[in-house]
Amino acid sequence: MRLCFLVEEHYRRDGMPLDVARQLTTWGHRVEVLRPGDSLMAISEAVRAGSHDAWVLKTVSGGPGLTLLEAAATVGLTTVNDVRSIRGVRDKALASVIARTRGLPVPVTYAAARWERLAEIPAAEYPLVVKPADGSSGRGVRLVAGPDDLIGLGPELAGQGLLIAQPYVPNDGTDLKVYCIDGELFATERSSPLHPGEGVRERQVPLPGSVARIAAQVGEVFGLDLYGVDVLLGPDGPVVVDVNDFPSFRQVPDAVARVARAVLRLARSGTAGSVPALVPAGGDFGRLGLVDGGLR
Repeated sequence: MRLCFLVEEHYRRDGMPLDVARQLTTWGHRVEVLRPGDSLMAISEAVRAGSHDAWVLKTVSGGPGLTLLEAAATVGLTTVNDVRSIRGVRDKALASVIARTRGLPVPVTYAAARWERLAEIPAAEYPLVVKPADGSSGRGVRLVAGPDDLIGLGPELAGQGLLIAQPYVPNDGTDLKVYCIDGELFATERSSPLHPGEGVRERQVPLPGSVARIAAQVGEVFGLDLYGVDVLLGPDGPVVVDVNDFPSFRQVPDAVARVARAVLRLARSGTAGSVPALVPAGGDFGRLGLVDGGLR
């Protein structure tokens, strides 16, 4: 098969997804890697040629890769994940509305284009978690204890675009990260970015049934095939605090081969976003066509 991976500069040295590209080339498939943030591309010709069976995106929120992926989808090319699903989770304000409307357990979410407006949130809602609506990889996530602390953070929050704020979910400092690879669910735990001093060892853990049902529902609601869900086990049960398309899949057994097989299945089916039933889971780059840096 012929596959195009769009990889932003932020991930140029990450194993995911470049190790997946290497695995696919080892299996005899032709993989082209484009770096939208550091390449001159004849974008109209690249998309119009339709020379790839599927396009795969690994990008930061708001990166130029999403534009290229949307262009490919517009002319009927297969994308992994479905480009509409990616857009739905990249905007965290939009994602919170979709999630709550569809019955997912997510905190009440406030949004403001100017940080000063967050001061209108009732004091009873504190502590708050504040982050950019287009953030990724934990960037810009802050725990705000009270209104006075919000004022002190003003200079840091200014100029970050749309901000969202959610009441803090009390927890033991452990984030439960659930990964989905084409229908298989895997649970891992790690230290919360809000409690870095807890020192939780990152590892795979058993997936509670209640969390598995929520993670499956996330895939159905957003139409994702490859995704991650950040869950906190709060006093009132599991709470979804973030959803990511094409995450790192750290601690997932044989993750590279699993993701590579999922990409192939989605490319062959000619669709993305058609979510299967979810169940808990118990080379030579130049010769093979892997391009580092742009179109050729």
